[in-house]
Amino acid sequence: MKKLSLFTLLSVFCLISCGEKATNTTISNQENTAQVTDDGIDAEQRITDLGITLIEPNAPTANYLKAKTVGNVVYLAGHGPDRPDGTQVIGKLGSDLELEQGIEAARFTGISLLSSLKAEIGDLNRVKNIVRAQGMVNASPDFKQHSQVINGFSDLMVEVFGEKGKHARAAIGMSSLPNSIAVEIDMIVELYE
Repeated sequence: MKKLSLFTLLSVFCLISCGEKATNTTISNQENTAQVTDDGIDAEQRITDLGITLIEPNAPTANYLKAKTVGNVVYLAGHGPDRPDGTQVIGKLGSDLELEQGIEAARFTGISLLSSLKAEIGDLNRVKNIVRAQGMVNASPDFKQHSQVINGFSDLMVEVFGEKGKHARAAIGMSSLPNSIAVEIDMIVELYE
Protein backbone atom coordinates (compact mmCIF):
# COMPACT_ATOMS: atom_id res chain seq x y z
CA MET A 1 0.00 0.00 0.00
CA LYS A 2 1.36 3.40 -1.02
CA LYS A 3 1.85 6.11 1.55
CA LEU A 4 -0.53 9.02 1.20
CA SER A 5 1.09 12.40 0.84
CA LEU A 6 0.35 15.15 3.31
CA PHE A 7 -1.36 17.07 0.48
CA THR A 8 -3.69 14.14 -0.24
CA LEU A 9 -4.58 13.78 3.45
CA LEU A 10 -5.30 17.50 3.77
CA SER A 11 -7.45 17.38 0.61
CA VAL A 12 -9.50 14.48 1.99
CA PHE A 13 -9.87 16.25 5.34
CA CYS A 14 -11.00 19.44 3.57
CA LEU A 15 -13.59 17.55 1.50
CA ILE A 16 -15.04 15.95 4.61
CA SER A 17 -14.98 19.20 6.59
CA CYS A 18 -16.42 21.29 3.74
CA GLY A 19 -19.14 18.70 3.19
CA GLU A 20 -20.20 19.00 6.84
CA LYS A 21 -20.30 22.78 6.56
CA ALA A 22 -22.41 22.59 3.41
CA THR A 23 -24.80 20.19 5.15
CA ASN A 24 -25.02 22.45 8.20
CA THR A 25 -25.68 25.46 5.96
CA THR A 26 -28.46 23.58 4.20
CA ILE A 27 -30.02 22.62 7.52
CA SER A 28 -29.70 26.20 8.75
CA ASN A 29 -31.38 27.53 5.59
CA GLN A 30 -34.19 24.99 5.95
CA GLU A 31 -34.74 26.13 9.54
CA ASN A 32 -34.97 29.77 8.38
CA THR A 33 -37.52 28.80 5.73
CA ALA A 34 -39.49 26.91 8.36
CA GLN A 35 -39.52 30.05 10.50
CA VAL A 36 -41.46 31.91 7.81
CA THR A 37 -44.19 29.29 7.93
CA ASP A 38 -43.74 28.36 11.59
CA ASP A 39 -47.46 28.74 12.23
CA GLY A 40 -48.38 26.66 9.20
CA ILE A 41 -50.08 29.60 7.44
CA ASP A 42 -49.41 30.32 3.80
CA ALA A 43 -50.68 33.89 3.38
CA GLU A 44 -50.44 33.73 -0.42
CA GLN A 45 -52.61 30.59 -0.46
CA ARG A 46 -55.07 32.13 1.98
CA ILE A 47 -55.53 35.10 -0.37
CA THR A 48 -56.44 32.63 -3.13
CA ASP A 49 -58.68 30.54 -0.86
CA LEU A 50 -60.58 33.66 0.23
CA GLY A 51 -61.21 34.56 -3.41
CA ILE A 52 -59.33 37.85 -3.05
CA THR A 53 -57.79 39.42 -6.12
CA LEU A 54 -55.03 41.87 -5.27
CA ILE A 55 -55.09 45.03 -7.34
CA GLU A 56 -52.34 46.89 -9.16
CA PRO A 57 -51.37 49.71 -6.77
CA ASN A 58 -52.01 53.08 -8.34
CA ALA A 59 -49.36 55.79 -8.28
CA PRO A 60 -49.34 58.16 -5.29
CA THR A 61 -51.27 61.36 -5.94
CA ALA A 62 -48.60 63.57 -4.32
CA ASN A 63 -44.97 63.54 -3.22
CA TYR A 64 -44.99 60.38 -1.08
CA LEU A 65 -44.53 56.61 -1.32
CA LYS A 66 -47.23 53.96 -0.95
CA ALA A 67 -44.80 51.86 1.11
CA LYS A 68 -41.33 52.35 2.56
CA THR A 69 -39.18 49.61 4.06
CA VAL A 70 -36.72 50.48 6.83
CA GLY A 71 -34.76 47.46 8.04
CA ASN A 72 -37.36 44.74 8.57
CA VAL A 73 -40.30 47.13 9.01
CA VAL A 74 -42.63 48.30 6.23
CA TYR A 75 -44.57 51.54 6.69
CA LEU A 76 -47.62 51.78 4.45
CA ALA A 77 -49.19 55.15 3.67
CA GLY A 78 -52.89 55.77 4.08
CA HIS A 79 -54.92 53.78 1.54
CA GLY A 80 -58.55 54.10 0.58
CA PRO A 81 -61.35 51.66 -0.23
CA ASP A 82 -60.41 50.69 -3.80
CA ARG A 83 -62.90 48.35 -5.44
CA PRO A 84 -61.71 45.78 -8.00
CA ASP A 85 -63.38 47.80 -10.79
CA GLY A 86 -61.19 50.84 -10.02
CA THR A 87 -63.84 52.90 -8.22
CA GLN A 88 -63.79 53.77 -4.53
CA VAL A 89 -66.38 53.66 -1.77
CA ILE A 90 -67.40 57.29 -1.33
CA GLY A 91 -69.53 58.86 1.37
CA LYS A 92 -69.97 59.57 5.03
CA LEU A 93 -70.93 56.89 7.55
CA GLY A 94 -74.06 57.81 9.42
CA SER A 95 -75.56 59.88 6.61
CA ASP A 96 -74.61 58.45 3.18
CA LEU A 97 -73.54 54.92 4.14
CA GLU A 98 -74.76 52.20 6.50
CA LEU A 99 -72.48 50.32 8.91
CA GLU A 100 -72.27 47.25 6.61
CA GLN A 101 -71.10 49.46 3.73
CA GLY A 102 -68.43 50.93 6.00
CA ILE A 103 -67.22 47.47 7.02
CA GLU A 104 -67.00 46.51 3.34
CA ALA A 105 -65.08 49.75 2.64
CA ALA A 106 -62.57 48.89 5.37
CA ARG A 107 -62.12 45.41 3.86
CA PHE A 108 -61.50 46.93 0.41
CA THR A 109 -58.95 49.22 2.07
CA GLY A 110 -57.23 46.18 3.60
CA ILE A 111 -57.02 44.56 0.16
CA SER A 112 -55.52 47.77 -1.22
CA LEU A 113 -52.93 47.77 1.57
CA LEU A 114 -52.08 44.10 0.97
CA SER A 115 -51.65 44.88 -2.73
CA SER A 116 -49.13 47.65 -1.99
CA LEU A 117 -47.42 45.46 0.61
CA LYS A 118 -46.98 42.62 -1.89
CA ALA A 119 -45.66 45.07 -4.49
CA GLU A 120 -43.11 46.27 -1.91
CA ILE A 121 -41.91 42.91 -0.51
CA GLY A 122 -42.75 40.40 -3.26
CA ASP A 123 -44.20 37.62 -1.07
CA LEU A 124 -46.73 38.02 1.74
CA ASN A 125 -45.19 35.02 3.52
CA ARG A 126 -42.36 37.38 4.52
CA VAL A 127 -44.78 39.03 6.98
CA LYS A 128 -43.92 38.26 10.59
CA ASN A 129 -46.54 40.56 12.16
CA ILE A 130 -49.08 43.20 11.29
CA VAL A 131 -47.94 45.58 14.03
CA ARG A 132 -50.27 48.57 13.97
CA ALA A 133 -52.98 50.21 11.91
CA GLN A 134 -54.68 53.57 12.09
CA GLY A 135 -58.21 53.60 10.71
CA MET A 136 -59.94 56.84 9.81
CA VAL A 137 -63.68 56.83 9.19
CA ASN A 138 -65.45 59.60 7.27
CA ALA A 139 -68.40 60.00 9.61
CA SER A 140 -71.24 62.30 10.55
CA PRO A 141 -70.98 63.86 14.03
CA ASP A 142 -73.52 61.47 15.54
CA PHE A 143 -71.93 58.26 14.15
CA LYS A 144 -70.48 56.14 16.97
CA GLN A 145 -69.49 52.81 15.38
CA HIS A 146 -66.01 53.67 14.10
CA SER A 147 -64.40 50.59 15.63
CA GLN A 148 -66.96 48.26 14.03
CA VAL A 149 -66.17 49.81 10.63
CA ILE A 150 -62.43 49.21 11.04
CA ASN A 151 -63.17 45.61 12.03
CA GLY A 152 -63.61 45.02 8.28
CA PHE A 153 -59.87 45.63 7.93
CA SER A 154 -58.80 43.87 11.14
CA ASP A 155 -60.83 40.74 10.41
CA LEU A 156 -59.24 40.52 6.95
CA MET A 157 -55.71 40.67 8.40
CA VAL A 158 -56.51 37.77 10.75
CA GLU A 159 -58.15 35.79 7.92
CA VAL A 160 -54.98 36.14 5.83
CA PHE A 161 -52.22 35.95 8.48
CA GLY A 162 -53.82 34.20 11.46
CA GLU A 163 -52.38 35.30 14.82
CA LYS A 164 -49.69 37.31 12.99
CA GLY A 165 -52.50 39.47 11.65
CA LYS A 166 -53.63 40.69 15.10
CA HIS A 167 -52.47 44.25 15.60
CA ALA A 168 -52.70 47.37 17.71
CA ARG A 169 -54.92 49.99 16.11
CA ALA A 170 -56.83 53.22 16.33
CA ALA A 171 -60.29 53.88 14.89
CA ILE A 172 -60.88 57.61 14.50
CA GLY A 173 -63.86 59.56 13.19
CA MET A 174 -63.09 62.30 10.67
CA SER A 175 -65.29 65.12 9.38
CA SER A 176 -63.90 64.46 5.88
CA LEU A 177 -61.33 62.38 4.01
CA PRO A 178 -59.61 62.94 0.63
CA ASN A 179 -62.01 62.70 -2.33
CA SER A 180 -64.81 61.92 0.16
CA ILE A 181 -63.64 58.30 0.58
CA ALA A 182 -65.42 56.42 3.37
CA VAL A 183 -62.32 54.97 5.04
CA GLU A 184 -58.56 55.54 5.06
CA ILE A 185 -56.13 53.18 6.81
CA ASP A 186 -52.35 53.09 7.18
CA MET A 187 -50.33 50.27 8.74
CA ILE A 188 -46.95 49.11 10.00
CA VAL A 189 -45.70 45.59 9.19
CA GLU A 190 -42.78 43.59 10.59
CA LEU A 191 -40.97 41.21 8.22
CA TYR A 192 -38.92 38.12 8.94
CA GLU A 193 -35.23 39.00 8.79
